[in-house]
Amino acid sequence: MEKLSKKRVAVFDIDGTIFRSSLLIELTDALIQEGVFASKARETYKRAFDNWLNRKGSYQEYLNAVIEAFVKNIKGAGYKDFSKISRKVISFHGERNYKYTIDLIKKLKKKNYFVLAISGSPYSAVKGFAEKLGFDKAYGRVLEIENGKFTGKVLYADLIENKDKILERAVEKENLTLRGSVGVGDTETDISFLKMVEKPICFNPNQNLYNHAKRNGWEVVVERKDVIYKNI
Repeated sequence: MEKLSKKRVAVFDIDGTIFRSSLLIELTDALIQEGVFASKARETYKRAFDNWLNRKGSYQEYLNAVIEAFVKNIKGAGYKDFSKISRKVISFHGERNYKYTIDLIKKLKKKNYFVLAISGSPYSAVKGFAEKLGFDKAYGRVLEIENGKFTGKVLYADLIENKDKILERAVEKENLTLRGSVGVGDTETDISFLKMVEKPICFNPNQNLYNHAKRNGWEVVVERKDVIYKNI
């Protein structure tokens, strides 16, 4: 029998699930605007962005192209500049959140859940964003730094690409329980941790996650303008 002291856990993806964009996308755009990344870095994802905008390509393809641009250009960038721009991004975009997930976080915190954020965006940005919303713990992409500059190497890459492993680690380290657990995600990359929780919620899901949710009887929630649709 599990100890009563163990808290229930609620785990949230951030990009597109809480934040109505992607921290990595906004951060990459800001790094280009501020001259930390060369302006030509935008060429890496411009076509994918146009295809997504014109419904000729997927959002995931666009996001993957931004990740490629970020990884290519972060090497040699100074941490101080990066940190300063990261704070600006959070300050400027910090209120661009979905009402459903923000309300859910508040509700779960009142019930004494341990609220966990997992994102593929850089950890420093994820941490600042999550702290602002009252998360208990946040995981993000960890970038290696030497002598105040990024080396271009991503640390613990296998962990951030497998969100179920992150959840397992958090449950063990933070003395949590999966009984009564809640998970919220928006793409198929979130399936691994959604399968672990008792109440998986697919929020504004892409096609792959939506199909998986319908096959498995998971809850589907869509927020559009000022209307929230459930189990559509």
